Amino acid sequence: MQTSTIFALSSGALPSGVAVVRVSGPDSRRAIEALCGALPEPRKLAVRKLAAADGSLLDRGFVAFFPGPASFTGEDCAEFHVHGSRAVVAALLAQLGSLAGFRQAEAGEFARRAFVNGKLDLTEAEALSDLIVAETEAQRRLAAANASGRQRVLYEGWRARLLHARAMIEAELDFADEGDVPGSVAAQVWQDLGKLQVEIGRHLSGFEAAEVVREGFKVAILGAPNAGKSSLINRLAMRDVAIVSDEPGTTRDLIEVAMDIGGAKIVVTDTAGIRAGAGRVEAMGIERARQAAAEADLVLALEDMADPVDFDLPLEVPVLRVGTKGDLVAGPDGAYDVAISATTGAGIDILLAEIARRARERSVPAEAGIVPTRQRHVELLRAAEAALSEALDPAPGLELRAESLRVASTEIGRVSGSVDVEDMLDLIFSEFCIGK
Repeated sequence: MQTSTIFALSSGALPSGVAVVRVSGPDSRRAIEALCGALPEPRKLAVRKLAAADGSLLDRGFVAFFPGPASFTGEDCAEFHVHGSRAVVAALLAQLGSLAGFRQAEAGEFARRAFVNGKLDLTEAEALSDLIVAETEAQRRLAAANASGRQRVLYEGWRARLLHARAMIEAELDFADEGDVPGSVAAQVWQDLGKLQVEIGRHLSGFEAAEVVREGFKVAILGAPNAGKSSLINRLAMRDVAIVSDEPGTTRDLIEVAMDIGGAKIVVTDTAGIRAGAGRVEAMGIERARQAAAEADLVLALEDMADPVDFDLPLEVPVLRVGTKGDLVAGPDGAYDVAISATTGAGIDILLAEIARRARERSVPAEAGIVPTRQRHVELLRAAEAALSEALDPAPGLELRAESLRVASTEIGRVSGSVDVEDMLDLIFSEFCIGK
């Protein structure tokens, strides 16, 4: 069955200086011919007048044609670079939609076609999605490295080793009486599989660091009422995101702000003041504060240096003790890791530097090796690791151990999309923006 031809605005929000409308499918060249006349030379921009079906001028811009399979999607593709006004883009999309066999692209459909046509594997497609939404330099570096295919190379190498081991074992099972088949594969296969199990385990240990880069280093601000928590988050965000009041219990819900500190994504959460004897609604806010602290990568334990009030701190989360309202005391107290004043800004740079340092320690450095970047990767690799562990157990017969190796190779193949991934495609590509 012939594939439909899809189109969408692939550039940023309108209005803009230039808007790019992308087309992919068997009738891409017909789109250019219908709007512009003759096709331009492949893979070269050409200035063309774009005309509506009635001959009226839509716009004047650049047009490019990319014959498949040498295109992003592997199909014939076309691009229209026009002025980025809402009216121009709407008219162009309307003209494309009026052509027989053309329809608007769904989210991620261009990337999905690239995957189906062998231009991308799933790890490259996911990295491309991460690159599009990258907010910090650390996120950009991680996504760009994976978009180049380094995860695919690693996983395909692991799968090849498993397939080789399985072939050797099955050869011993099926042709044990042949002279050119080894009598035992233990020395040749099981030692390498033991090393592979260690490699997978080491690889999985890097997921937490990658998650910090992708999702952000989570910082929870904790303290008694009026300790200066809301004043601090307003200072860090450089805008009023939280209400500041002398009345205890003003903040009752979590207030979250994402910021770029030292090239890393830092997610700071302001919480309700912790105190005894709170009312029912305020108590719910305090419980949420404790939960946010338990899930954080770092807790900023704020204490008013002019009027300190003790409160319980989480036991299993790194804590940075921060003395606040430094403008109201004679000098910093040695009991605190950092002394600040949200009013004057004193000590804020020191606090930010310490947060950035701790975020770097928890995230993936630029020179780091390959790490899994999605929970999907982790689940499949853990299943492969478990199957490999079963294969390395000498108790079952070779038939069962060979089956365990088949399971392990299949699970690793699913990471990059080499085998049996149809049920995951809708979920993966639905995360993309329209036009990609």
